Amino acid sequence: MNNRTNLVVLILAIGVFGIMNTEMGVVGILPLMADHYGITVSRAGQLVSLFALVVAITGPVLPVLFSGINRKKVMLLSLGIFVLGNVISIFAADFNVALVARAIPAFFHPIYCSLALTIAATSGNQKEARKAITTIVMGVSAGMVLGVPITTFIASISSIEMAMTFAEVLNALAFLATLLFVPSMPVQGKMSYGSQLSVLKKPLTWLSIATIIFMTAAVAGTNSYTADYLGKVTHISGKTLSIVLFLYGVASILGNVLAGKLLFRNAMKTAIFFPIVMGLVFIVWFFTGEILVSMVIIMTLFGILFSIQNNINQYWITSAAPEAPEFANGLFVSCSNWGISIGTAVGGLFLTDMGIEYILWGGLLFLILSWVTILLRSSLYNPVKQLSQ
Repeated sequence: MNNRTNLVVLILAIGVFGIMNTEMGVVGILPLMADHYGITVSRAGQLVSLFALVVAITGPVLPVLFSGINRKKVMLLSLGIFVLGNVISIFAADFNVALVARAIPAFFHPIYCSLALTIAATSGNQKEARKAITTIVMGVSAGMVLGVPITTFIASISSIEMAMTFAEVLNALAFLATLLFVPSMPVQGKMSYGSQLSVLKKPLTWLSIATIIFMTAAVAGTNSYTADYLGKVTHISGKTLSIVLFLYGVASILGNVLAGKLLFRNAMKTAIFFPIVMGLVFIVWFFTGEILVSMVIIMTLFGILFSIQNNINQYWITSAAPEAPEFANGLFVSCSNWGISIGTAVGGLFLTDMGIEYILWGGLLFLILSWVTILLRSSLYNPVKQLSQ
């Protein structure tokens, strides 16, 4: 890839990082948000689940509708909406206002993320494209987990308003960088809507959709309440909590590097063994959650596996529908957020009815379901053909 292409991919990764941090950064401060608005932690979790629900519903549709518009203009529109939405969220005195201020930018989340992955996929030869895609997915993973401890740390030393300003700065930086350094990107050879939607006729596509939803729900149902769990069960808070969550985020970055190697060597085996390994981590977590040293190790492993899951999901759907990359990436974003919404909601039910420790049971349930759909794809479709796509 030339220097200009590398710069565009980097700017896209920063943009994705900012957008994902807007969505997930509040995870680490849900208890503080609950206190701030005088509501329960489960109710505060709607700041995550509603955002994810909007993305989940619009994810397959909006990227297709915007697929024929100059890509730079779409990037600027999306980032601009996020900048405005973040400003309103920071100063919102009412919880419902904060929900609406987060819901509106959520419509543009799948547009930007799908666009970023599509541009990355066409940034060079197969090896260069895979590297660019990994960079974008790294931005996704970093926004979902590394942004959490940073936001939490800022909140612990300042206020939740300052913590939320972190996402605002990232989105504004990506907007300015796009405006100044990204060239005009008119779309050439746009696919018809019908051609893109036709991939939904394939059973392979639906098996892949189910896998992404289940795997994401397994992780999100636990991830969304991790800060609350570490506080109530492991009894850590403040700066110590920020350090543990930051370690989790750093581990997720390393997980992206490992994921690329694993998928290149054998994507099918990586997918088959992932729910098993994650399930073992959840079981150990359930029985040793009160032990600080154990939780530090578990959070490191959880961070690595979190990113591997994201990479598996992106590969899973794009290899199922390689003829419609923009729509496939939109499905990836949408299905991931369906998983986040469902996983967070189910995790909230376990939290409310049984206690914070039992959120891991919901994760195990979704892992079993994901494993079933992975085995179905493995048995029904030629893995050699899939690996060549």
